Amino acid sequence: MTTAMEQLYQQVILDHAKHPHGRGLAVAPGGVASAESHQVNPTCGDEVTLQVDVDDSGVVRDVRWEGQGCSISQASVSVLHDLVVDQPLATVGELGATFRALMQTKGAGLDDEDAEDALGDANAFTGVGKFSARVKCALLGWVALSDALIKTGASATPKENA
Repeated sequence: MTTAMEQLYQQVILDHAKHPHGRGLAVAPGGVASAESHQVNPTCGDEVTLQVDVDDSGVVRDVRWEGQGCSISQASVSVLHDLVVDQPLATVGELGATFRALMQTKGAGLDDEDAEDALGDANAFTGVGKFSARVKCALLGWVALSDALIKTGASATPKENA
């Protein structure tokens, strides 16, 4: 990765950490399935409490969260918010799986241009994969989202080939 690209990615992470999207817990509106998940990374102490609302048509209508920790964990939840709000559960599941795959590339990035396009700002976390201790930071919000979706009774697991 070029130095300019690394700097751009660092700036995206810092911007999301300083000005997080979706921050602030609230009571869910009526007419949606809502659940909350609190996750802690025991390695570093990062924490996130995430609330998710899913409507009857299987669309994530909102994600709200509060947390504390490093810039990576907080920025990752902010980016997650932008990616999943107003998306159908199948898309949310695919995005989660793609982000986890990105974290497993050890900084090499994905070989799939469409997958990278779908991740948008989440590609800024590519370099995090080089540092296994930081991967847990980046995945913390995604773990909370997955748990909260399970609690709503909804599923964001990508469909297997039928």
